[in-house]
Amino acid sequence: MIKNTYEKYVLPKLLDTCCSTKPVNYQRKKIVPNASGTILEIGIGSGLNIPFYNFSNIDKVYGLDPSVELCEKAMIKAKELNVNIDFLINGAEEIKLKSNSIDTVLITYTLCSIPNPDDALKEIKRVMKSDANILFCEHGIAPDIKVSKWQNRINPLWGKLFGGCSINRDIPKILNNSGFKIYNLKQMYLPSTPKIVGYNSWGTASL
Repeated sequence: MIKNTYEKYVLPKLLDTCCSTKPVNYQRKKIVPNASGTILEIGIGSGLNIPFYNFSNIDKVYGLDPSVELCEKAMIKAKELNVNIDFLINGAEEIKLKSNSIDTVLITYTLCSIPNPDDALKEIKRVMKSDANILFCEHGIAPDIKVSKWQNRINPLWGKLFGGCSINRDIPKILNNSGFKIYNLKQMYLPSTPKIVGYNSWGTASL
């Protein structure tokens, strides 16, 4: 009962707050407006990316997330902004869309929380058109040994508190190992953000 109460009432608010800081929103502004065509957002959560979409370049948006509570928040935000989004309440390991149907996959601060990112990326690859792109922005393992050691120590507890989030994943490596080619990769520590969660990688990946 305690776990269900935490996941239903506390965790959605906590994730919404942590993922909407000024430095994180600044990162979203760099990535989200570049999405075009038919879009699949992996981990739409509470809809924090919605205000940054350039809907003049968009045909359709699918928002996928396994959390009913977070999707309900995103639905409210979409309604407030008068935008049409089809919500898929499901994990990324099984995407209920046709193969070769997506032009842009948007992933922001989500690969850290997917239980099996390799399986999810196989599904993402399935639904992407041959010329589709992944636009990604993620936090992950830091290049500094002192920081990464703390990330590895804290990660088990962090995951329990933040819905399975891992702070020590090497996101570019995960994408490369799944067969994606990365270009325009940029990395840095976000300002005004603890280093254990502040090392960001962002860019574009293709098949």
